[in-house]
Amino acid sequence: MQTTVAPEKNLTENVDFLPLGGTDYIEFYVGNAKQAAHFYKTAFGFQSLAYAGPETGMMDRVSYVIRQNKLTFMLTTPLKTNNAIADHIYKHGDGVRVLALMVDDATDAWQQTTSRGGKSYMEPTTKEDENGKVVLSGIHTYGDTVHLFVERKDYKGVFMPGFRKWESSYNPSSTGLLYVDHCVGNVGWNQMNPWVKFYEEVMGFKNILSFDDKDISTEYSALMSKVMSNGNGFVKFPINEPAEGKKKSQVEEFLDFYNGEGVQHVALATNNIIETVTDLQNRGIDFLKVPNSYYETVLDRVGKIDEDLAPLSELGILIDKDEEGYLLQIFSKPLEDRPTLFFEIIQRKGAKSFGKGNFKALFEALEREQGMRGNL
Repeated sequence: MQTTVAPEKNLTENVDFLPLGGTDYIEFYVGNAKQAAHFYKTAFGFQSLAYAGPETGMMDRVSYVIRQNKLTFMLTTPLKTNNAIADHIYKHGDGVRVLALMVDDATDAWQQTTSRGGKSYMEPTTKEDENGKVVLSGIHTYGDTVHLFVERKDYKGVFMPGFRKWESSYNPSSTGLLYVDHCVGNVGWNQMNPWVKFYEEVMGFKNILSFDDKDISTEYSALMSKVMSNGNGFVKFPINEPAEGKKKSQVEEFLDFYNGEGVQHVALATNNIIETVTDLQNRGIDFLKVPNSYYETVLDRVGKIDEDLAPLSELGILIDKDEEGYLLQIFSKPLEDRPTLFFEIIQRKGAKSFGKGNFKALFEALEREQGMRGNL
């Protein structure tokens, strides 16, 4: 079964209606934000940035904000039950709730997207303190995930009003993570094309790459994927859906354990993947490994690379190329006990693609993990 690709639409007139400056932050709803913040600091090299909770006037939750270069995570936990945050964690486990995007005008972003059919999550709201103001607005996307539009050009504080600077005597060193390269969403059966249409029509994105079940398949399972990108390429959202196979695909496993659609993984960029992955492994992060035979022929496929193949093979880093260069990538095992959220570490050496040449080896590695969990 091949994906039916909708005819390309002329979106030229819409290219600039939602200009984005990149990912502002990613908010995770988690069962224990204090412990999660400690984990991300210890394992991934984030630093303490900001805190909000009862001490700052936020009585229903606590949020810890951590940062590494241009990469900002917010970890949020409810203080009581019977509320939307607690319900989200009960249903999904720890996971991504908010993909916040940088904009110059959050009011216009909300008006542009809701007028094109986006479902409002937050009408334009101004938050102010002695350091200035931040304007927030937002819309819903797949599952229980939301996009917030963040306008902070008039704010000079540490993060945003309602937060105070979080200083800690525990400050592990950076692992070299730089920014969000892309975020991947898993959606249900036959839901990829409707969400592609959403990103095209509501947010002005374009479908820059498509993969069908012939591209992404093994002997047992398959999926389909389309990569959506905003006009300047700063924000990319690949969208996956299951495809028919002999056994359960990784997307089906995610949908089962996440209890619905959501963010499958976040890809984090680095300028030195060998150093970054070595550091992450030394700090306890487990990564998927492909068979050593992968490295016997990989250079025949991708050609000459700057790196020595030996450390790439030892770490399990994958290599792929496109017309503009090559990339190096590796995928962590799920970070939760539920087999849901994981991270990708990626270094681009010119390539703008997403590792199509690695799909088969990667998915076979994923299937081995699924088999050990009894979910294949």
